Amino acid sequence: MTSLSLLLHSDQDRGDGSLKYILSGDGAGDLFIINENTGDIQATKRLDREEKPVYILRAQAINRKTGRPVEPESEFIIKIHDINDNEPIFTKEVYTATVPEMSDVGTFVVQVTATDADDPTYGNSAKVVYSILQGQPYFSVESETGIIKTALLNMDRENREQYQVVIQAKDMGGQMGGLSGTTTVNITLTDVNDNPPRFPQSTYQFKTPESSPPGTPIGRIKASDADVGENAEIEYSITEGEGLDMFDVITDQETQEGIITVKKLLDFEKKKVYTLKVEASNPHVEPRFLYLGPFKDSATVRIMVEDVDEPPVFSKLAYILQIREDAQINTTIGSVTAQDPDAARNPVKYSVDRHTDMDRIFNIDSGNGSIFTSKLLDRETLLWHNITVIATEINNPKQSSRVPLYIKVLDVNDNPPEFAEFYETFVCEKAKADQLIQTLRAIDKDDPYSGHQFSFSLAPEAASGSNFTIQDNKDNTAGIFTRKNGYNRHEMSTYLLPVVISDNDYPVQSSTGTVTVRVCACDHQGNMQSCHAEALVHPTGLSTGALIAILLCIVTLLVTVVLFAALRRQRKKEPLIISKEDIRDNIVSYNDEGGGEEDTQAFDIGTLRNPEAIEDSKLRRDIVPEALFLPRRTPAARDNTDVRDFINQRLKENDTDPTAPPYDSLATYAYEGAGSVADSLSSLESVTTDGDQDYDYLSDWGPRFKKLADMYGGVDSDKDS
Repeated sequence: MTSLSLLLHSDQDRGDGSLKYILSGDGAGDLFIINENTGDIQATKRLDREEKPVYILRAQAINRKTGRPVEPESEFIIKIHDINDNEPIFTKEVYTATVPEMSDVGTFVVQVTATDADDPTYGNSAKVVYSILQGQPYFSVESETGIIKTALLNMDRENREQYQVVIQAKDMGGQMGGLSGTTTVNITLTDVNDNPPRFPQSTYQFKTPESSPPGTPIGRIKASDADVGENAEIEYSITEGEGLDMFDVITDQETQEGIITVKKLLDFEKKKVYTLKVEASNPHVEPRFLYLGPFKDSATVRIMVEDVDEPPVFSKLAYILQIREDAQINTTIGSVTAQDPDAARNPVKYSVDRHTDMDRIFNIDSGNGSIFTSKLLDRETLLWHNITVIATEINNPKQSSRVPLYIKVLDVNDNPPEFAEFYETFVCEKAKADQLIQTLRAIDKDDPYSGHQFSFSLAPEAASGSNFTIQDNKDNTAGIFTRKNGYNRHEMSTYLLPVVISDNDYPVQSSTGTVTVRVCACDHQGNMQSCHAEALVHPTGLSTGALIAILLCIVTLLVTVVLFAALRRQRKKEPLIISKEDIRDNIVSYNDEGGGEEDTQAFDIGTLRNPEAIEDSKLRRDIVPEALFLPRRTPAARDNTDVRDFINQRLKENDTDPTAPPYDSLATYAYEGAGSVADSLSSLESVTTDGDQDYDYLSDWGPRFKKLADMYGGVDSDKDS
């Protein structure tokens, strides 16, 4: 910052005020002003080099009256000389840096930078020197570069993690009178794996029941590690002990705990206590810190197995037994064995799971586990029987176990061989002797160990005098051959050959099958043309078209008969009275209007009014009666009986009445109950009512009720007259 005062003077100025001085250029009239009479130039405020180091001004003297310059314009340059008026300023108010713990002395941490606005080319006003005000003896700073480095060996993060360092920047090369500025540097020591894991105790003890399945967690152990992050990760393993193959340890990645789990099934009766040596180690190790010692630790784990009441244990995981299919009932097949594994050795009883033996083919001795048959067996029906045997503790029925039992039924030669299919063949009338007409094959339900070996022969009763011979091919097949030249189908149309089939097992089983041989007419190539089999199929010799025509005629005749019977029955049901003026007892035509209360012929109103009245014997007038029977009188309905009982009673009477015709008709079961609080709402009792009724409202109901209005309105008029 500086002030300025300049004086301009023209040779033409005589001091009489005829000249006027004017100023133009940078800051003229604002920062710089000129006295127009004397030419004195002054600055209106202090000048700052850091804002503008150079100003260019132009001054001129002019005639005050004419305004013309008396001399050429003069230009001059004003340069501002610097003074040390600016302190160094850091680029950041606060710096943040990290450095690994245990770093060597002189390890780079961070570089700080301060700038000075003064002119670096003029003196030492802009020469900055760095120094540390706070943070020794841990860190140091280079005076010229501002680089901060570690100054202490083996700084341990676990002892102290955060450091605050204050750095000063001073101009004038750090000399007295120089201006200065400061900044704060927050330094954090980052973790390195310089601490091995350590168990807080040397021995751990856990308990687990012997029934724990594999994978069951028993307990947790944890080794502490002062490091953080991946440097604190721990792996657990079982290195020694009696239970290397019985237990396992896994690492919980979230808590860094070791979880002891069951690896195999335990047995209290075999071993009650296990001792293990568990080791904890760091998976990420830095070689430069191995001198600190091994990065692992170990602890002893004792596991005590607790006794549990266990179910019985079978001597085998599964049993396979065999029995011949001809075994008699109660034949012993074999036995199963199970015992209580607990020290108490509770007695065991056996049973068969009937869900696996629904037919109760097998049974078991509950005491010794012997399996025996309770029904006869058949290998050809079922070869394998798969059942389940249950062993239960007698003292504690809740403790039970199961074992599969597979029973194979062994084959016995109890089935004779038989033809593989039904054989029906033919022989040509002109066949030659020793001609093959059919090959026979046989099957056997049995399954002998050496395979099937069948033999074929004619039955003894047919062997002599037979027109055919059987030749055994020794490969479980046989051939039927002709024994003579030529056959006559008119003399013998069919031959029945009994063939005996025998097996080669023990005991020998045999059966007799019949082969049907028909004599047929053949062409020259031996192809059948006709034989008695065709005659059996069409005994009348009619063609297929003729048979179809006969069937159509029969169907047409049946339809005609059914229609005729239906029409006759319909005529039988037609009423005798078909006039619309006639009054019906039961069915009223759709367009027939009733006669009102005066019509006493269509219905017996008195009966409806009084159910206890006995009906007169009346015949139906709408249909022809088939037979005349005296009507059966029925007891009257009791007082206060409900409508349902009344209808059921009437229905039963009609069902049992022999005089009721078996025609479709409408049976009326009209009945008004007695003793109603609201009295009867029916018009049927209007005849017995003494009071007069007003029927004028019927005329308001429209043309459909006009006739009723006229009838009842007229009655009222007659009464009035």
